[in-house]
Amino acid sequence: MAIGYLTMQARTAHDALPLSGVQVTVLDDEQNRIYELTTDESGETRRVSLETMDKSYSQNENFTGTPYVAYNVLAQAEGFESVYVADIPIFDGESAHLPLVLVPLQGRERNGMQTEVTVGAPAVTMEGEREPEGFFQGGESGQVLRLVAIPNPITVHLGTPDAAASNVQVSFPDYVKNVASSEIYPTWPESALRANIYAIITFALNRVYTEWYRAKGYPFDITNSTAYDQAFIYGRPIYDSISRIVDEIFNEYVRRQGQQAPYFTSFCNGTTTTCRGMSQWGTVTLSNQGYTPIRILRYYYPDDVEIVETNVITNMLTSYPGTPLRVGSTGLDVQTIQTYLNRIRRNYPAIPVITDASGTFGDSTRAAVVKFQNIFGLAADGIVGKSTWYKLSSLYTAVTRLAELNSEGASLGIGTVPPSSVLRQGSRGQDVITLQYLLDVISEYYPDIPAVDQDGIFGAGTRQAVAAFQSRMGLVADGIVGPATWNALYRTYQGIGQNVPTPNPDPAPDAGGSFAYTVKSGDTLWLLANRFGTSVDAIKRLNGLTSDNLQIGQVLRIPSEQSSDYFNYTVKSGDTLWLLANRFGTTVDAIKRQNGLTGDNLQIGQVLRIPA
Repeated sequence: MAIGYLTMQARTAHDALPLSGVQVTVLDDEQNRIYELTTDESGETRRVSLETMDKSYSQNENFTGTPYVAYNVLAQAEGFESVYVADIPIFDGESAHLPLVLVPLQGRERNGMQTEVTVGAPAVTMEGEREPEGFFQGGESGQVLRLVAIPNPITVHLGTPDAAASNVQVSFPDYVKNVASSEIYPTWPESALRANIYAIITFALNRVYTEWYRAKGYPFDITNSTAYDQAFIYGRPIYDSISRIVDEIFNEYVRRQGQQAPYFTSFCNGTTTTCRGMSQWGTVTLSNQGYTPIRILRYYYPDDVEIVETNVITNMLTSYPGTPLRVGSTGLDVQTIQTYLNRIRRNYPAIPVITDASGTFGDSTRAAVVKFQNIFGLAADGIVGKSTWYKLSSLYTAVTRLAELNSEGASLGIGTVPPSSVLRQGSRGQDVITLQYLLDVISEYYPDIPAVDQDGIFGAGTRQAVAAFQSRMGLVADGIVGPATWNALYRTYQGIGQNVPTPNPDPAPDAGGSFAYTVKSGDTLWLLANRFGTSVDAIKRLNGLTSDNLQIGQVLRIPSEQSSDYFNYTVKSGDTLWLLANRFGTTVDAIKRQNGLTGDNLQIGQVLRIPA
C-alpha cells in the first residue's frame, strides 16, 4: 500500500487563538482507532502516516473504483463542542491539513452538540448536468464593480441560492484551496492543477466582480452548490500540492485581452458530465502532452485569454510592497512585518523573539518568519513574499481585533443580566450597541454569524446577524431581539469568556518613559509629536525610523517624560471618552477620575491625563 499524511490544526477566532490540549482521534472506516493525538501550543498535532491507494489510480480517468482510502477524525476539548470529520480522502504522497473548528459551549454547559462534517469524494467524480449561468464578458450587466479586487473575506452560502442555509466568511486563498481540494485530485500533474486553480479563482472573481448574487439581494458572494457555482466543504482538509500553488497565484485571474472582467471560466469533469467550459479530466490529458497552464486554458476558452494579476485586496491594513523581503532587507516594510510577528507571537509563543534592530531583516527575523510559515502551512523559506505578507496581515488583524473586543467588553460593562428591551430593525441606543458588541464577539467564534458595525443603529446588517444567530441557536429566526434571544446571546457570550483561553496580555507601558501607540488613519509624526508633547526627532530615534512615513496598524513607542502612571493627550475633533478609553486600553471611569471630570463632555484642545 502507498502512504499519505494527515495533520490536524485546532484554532479559533479566525486563527487568532490556537487551541492546545485538544484530544484528536484518527479512525478508519470501521471506526478502529489508529492514532490518539494532542494538539501543541500552536494548536497542531504531529503529522501521521496513513495507508492509501497508489496515485496512478487517481490519475486515470478510466479507473472506476475509489482511488484513495478514507479516514475519520474526532476532536474533543473541555469547554468546546466536539467535532467529527468523516470520509477524509488520503492520497498517495500527499500531506493533508485538517482545520478543526471547535465552537465554545454556552454558559455553564459541560456537554454540547457534536459538529459533523462529511468530506467525501471530489466533485470530479459527480454525474449529471453542470451548466451554471454567468457573464462571459464584462459589461453585459449593469451591476459591475469598478475594479477586480480580491474579496477579503469572501462570503459563501452553504447551499443553493434560495436554500435556508448558513453563510460563512473565509479568506480568499483559503476559499480557493478548499474548492480545489473539493473539486479535483491533488495528485494530478502540475500544469493541470494550475489550470484548474486559475479557473476556480476566476470563476469566483467573476461572481464578485459582477455582483451576481448581491445584485439580486442575497447577502453572499457565491454558493457551494455545483449546480450553480463550485464545490466548497467548510471544515474539510487541504492538500499541500494545492496549497502551494494557491499561495503563489491567488491574486491572478483569467480575462480576455482588452477587457478587465474576469472571464466566466465554467468547467465540469468532461467524462460523466459535459459542459461548454473546461474539462477537468481533459486538463490531465493535455498536461501529459506537455501543455502549459495557459495553453490548457486557451484550449477550452477563447484563444485570446490571458493571465493577469490584481493587487487590490479589500480590508488589508497594508499592501504588499511588491518585492519579497529577506535577510538584508531594511526599511518600513521590514518594521511592519516585525510589528506583526511580535504581536502574533503573544498568541503563538512558538514564534521566536525578534532581536534584530527595528526595520532590519536579520537572522532572528528570518527565524520568526520560518516558524510562522511552518505553523500556517506556507513554504518555510524565511522569505516574506505575497502569500506570507497576506497571511501575516490577516492574522495581525485577527489578533488585534480580538484584543480590541476584549478591552471593549470591559469598558461597556457587560453584566450578567440581559437588557429587558425588545429590539428590532429601526431601534437605536445603548442597548443596540450592547447587542452589536455581543454579535461581534460571537461572530469571532461562530463562523456562520456575520460581524456588524457597532453604530447603535439596528439596520439590515444587524437584523441579518440576529437572524443567523437565532437560526444557529434553534430560535425563531425573525430578527427581533426579545427575552429568549437576549438570554441566548448572554449564555453564548459567557460561554466564550469561560471556555476560550485568554491570550497573553499586551505589554504594559515602559516604566522608562514611553508608551505604545497604534497608528491610525490620518496620523503623521508631526501630529503625534504635538498631540503627545514630544518631538518628531524623539519619536524617530526611539523607533529607529529613517523616514517620516507611517503605516496604519504600525505600533510606535511614544516618548514621555511624565509620570509612568499617566501621559498627556490633547483632545481632537471626534474624540469621546469611550473612544479614548478603547484606544488606550483603559476605562471611561479611570480617565474621569484621573482628570476630576464629572461629565462626559470634552473640548477640542483640552489636555487630558490618560492612565497608563
